[in-house]
Amino acid sequence: MTTAKKSAQRLGFKTGEAVVYPAHGVGRITAIEEQEIAGFKLELFVVSFDKDKMVLRVPTAKASSVGMRKLADAALAQKSLDVLTGRARVKRTMWSRRAQEYEAKINSGDLIAVAEVVRDLYRSEAQPEQSYSERQLYESALDRVVREISAVNKITETEALKLIEQSLAKSPRRAAKGSEAEAEDAEDIQDQEEAA
Repeated sequence: MTTAKKSAQRLGFKTGEAVVYPAHGVGRITAIEEQEIAGFKLELFVVSFDKDKMVLRVPTAKASSVGMRKLADAALAQKSLDVLTGRARVKRTMWSRRAQEYEAKINSGDLIAVAEVVRDLYRSEAQPEQSYSERQLYESALDRVVREISAVNKITETEALKLIEQSLAKSPRRAAKGSEAEAEDAEDIQDQEEAA
């Protein structure tokens, strides 16, 4: 295999670079190694997820097909924060179906889609509590957004969380909580109870 072909397969990924793996979020390429598997030599990205204490080996040829990507740029990171300031869009479908859609968005690896999940599932202090499954999805999505914003802006995860919370606080639904929004919340809770 020529070096030109090898570098084309690497898609511009380098050792030490932070990347996003859709199912796990932000990780770092710690090495690019060659292994022999079932008689075939395979070049692999070794991606480490320190927070999860996990190491993943991704064949370089499969990196794009599994959705591994470089970190978002600063403009996309800002756009994700802007998404958080929007009005929550909660469909009037059963919770189980919405939960599947949220899970799919979280595992898509798309920063904007994950930010939409955070926006839609966020609850302020004044709003009713979330169900356990809702809270789990919210925290999973929030963790993904926090890690990527932190990595893109080269700030700590705590600082990234503050930025996200500031954006969520600007949302029209949180800022001016009227009786209409409260009625929507009551309907959401009723939908969730019916689905459970």
